[in-house]
Amino acid sequence: MDSHLIKTINKLQDAFSTVGVQNPIDLPQIVVIGSQSSGKSSVLENIVGRDFLPRGTGIVTRRPLILQLINKRDGLTNSAPASATQSPTLSKSPSHSNANVNEYEDSEQNMNEWGEFLHLPGKKFYDFTEIRKEIEKETELKVGKNAGISDQPINLRIFSPKVLTLTLVDLPGLTKVPVGDQPKDIERLIRDMILKYITKPNAIILAVTAANTDLANSDGLKLAREVDPEGVRTIGVLTKVDLMDSGTDVIDILAGRIIPLRLGYVPVVNRGQRDIETNKSISKALESEKQFFEHHASYKSKAQYCGTPFLARKLNMILMHHIRNTLPEIKIKIAASLQKYQAELAQLGDPLGEDITSHSNLVLNIITEFCSEFRTIIDGNSNDLSSFELSGGARISYVFHDSFKDAITSMDPFDQIKDVDIRTIMYNSSGSSPALFVGSTAFEVLVKQQIKRLEDPSLKCVNMIYDELVRILNQLLQRQVFKRFPSLKEQFYSTVITFFKTSLIPTNKLVQSIIAAEACYINTAHPDFLSGHKAMAKVQEKINQKNSLSMDKRASSPLDDTSSNSNTGFFGSFFSKKKKPGVLENPPPVLKASGNLSEREYMETEMIKLLLQSYFAIVKRTVADLVPKAIMLNLVNHSKDELQRHLLSELYQKDVFEELLKESDMTLQRRRECKKMIEALTKADEIINSV
Repeated sequence: MDSHLIKTINKLQDAFSTVGVQNPIDLPQIVVIGSQSSGKSSVLENIVGRDFLPRGTGIVTRRPLILQLINKRDGLTNSAPASATQSPTLSKSPSHSNANVNEYEDSEQNMNEWGEFLHLPGKKFYDFTEIRKEIEKETELKVGKNAGISDQPINLRIFSPKVLTLTLVDLPGLTKVPVGDQPKDIERLIRDMILKYITKPNAIILAVTAANTDLANSDGLKLAREVDPEGVRTIGVLTKVDLMDSGTDVIDILAGRIIPLRLGYVPVVNRGQRDIETNKSISKALESEKQFFEHHASYKSKAQYCGTPFLARKLNMILMHHIRNTLPEIKIKIAASLQKYQAELAQLGDPLGEDITSHSNLVLNIITEFCSEFRTIIDGNSNDLSSFELSGGARISYVFHDSFKDAITSMDPFDQIKDVDIRTIMYNSSGSSPALFVGSTAFEVLVKQQIKRLEDPSLKCVNMIYDELVRILNQLLQRQVFKRFPSLKEQFYSTVITFFKTSLIPTNKLVQSIIAAEACYINTAHPDFLSGHKAMAKVQEKINQKNSLSMDKRASSPLDDTSSNSNTGFFGSFFSKKKKPGVLENPPPVLKASGNLSEREYMETEMIKLLLQSYFAIVKRTVADLVPKAIMLNLVNHSKDELQRHLLSELYQKDVFEELLKESDMTLQRRRECKKMIEALTKADEIINSV
């Protein structure tokens, strides 16, 4: 049953690799990491009991190798050599046995041992030298000779009676210096690839470190601690124990006194470079390893917990327990992912046939749904209401009742009109006969000037609502159906924008008419308008207060007779230039107000200011009310009512259906990807439910 669990995970990996999709499920697996010189490849070959990995200088492993080891107890054939007719006992107890010691030399072929590559289905490699060549060939096919690395894995399955069922992922060794034509950022590329694998919570990290180096500087352990700081899912392998200085050992490391790991450390002895050059077999190397630990003073009492056979059993047990613990979670994730991709495929829709009726129905449905959603977004009835920001009709309301209203209300008539301007207009409006009373002409001139100022923000409000409608349009065009049909999206956009722009013309005209209507007739009988006698009373009160202050000031200072010599002419205070007695002088080319206001001018100016302020406030309230109504009538509601009819007239035509319903390359590709993923997840679901 335990071995079956690992085989189940292998089947799941194959289910995704076979259809060529990225595995979306975090499957339990052992990921092997370490620096180039740590002896990582030798550890894997010792576990398998065969020479099969590429060797050389620099980065040898340049693509992830997913290595599935399958114990083939029942695979022995009658034609096999006599010495191989019995499978070695693979005890699960922590005793150091000859379980992984080959009965054959490594160069011999054994019909009960072979390798299979996922990219070469049905082909069995009995010669492990050919496996090495195929790995090199497949690597160079993707990344060239010594050119760099790729994260596309190679899947290799090895069947043998001498291995424990196990799944390992061998990754490129960590390096700092690019070699040959490798990328300059090779260190970062390898690091990113390793992190992609070991960051997954279900990954068991096998960190390989040379025992004759400082453990604190181990590249593999440093990287492992970044994603597993507590050391919960990291197991350490100490290589080159036999190369340590005399009198030194790794006992403190094994006891967890240096860098503790929950899964502990296992020391091993690999073949050295000289052993490899002299073709020392792995079977002999494993025997030498056994002898080393059994006779070394520091390790002989714990020899059963050292060496490659114990490492293989330990990894087998760790992986089986880990799979057993994560199996329920994996089942849930596979089911959820299958449901997700099925829903996406349904949203992408089936490929369109040649039936013109189905095309017309599809276009009609798209137009109908678009216009319905357009109306619901404006009315605030959409199912996709956001809790993070205002959208649709709420933004339109904000423009009307916040932006536009504030802009209108804050307009002050006296930002642009000064007292001197009012005085000038008063005289100009009286013509050649000096006015006896406050002239209504001056008031109307001034108030009309202010009313015209309201036209610019009103038209700007129209454009702001237009922008909001375009925002809603763009929001709707993000729907999947428009990603599926890019030509339809373009036609929708251009058709709707044209409709909006056409609607702008009567809207702007109506808004301009509202302002013009306010300016053409000044209704001084408006109930909210300040009456003349009230205005006069307020002005008189202000004059009395001013005179009272002036008298108090005079009482506190000596009298000055010259102060009473004021200009007595009608324009005396307006044109204050001193005149020569008895001499008639021509007026200057330009007459401008200067000097202080006379009491009458002051009274009339204050009177007009009060009346202007009162009437302009009435007009501002009216404009703030009518302009939004005009925009709603001719732009917003017109779009809600007439947009569907316009779209049907422009797009619901048989001769354009084929062009409109041409699917995007992205949709075609995504549909293929979804189908492949559903195929893989369906297989995975069947596999996981069989456990």
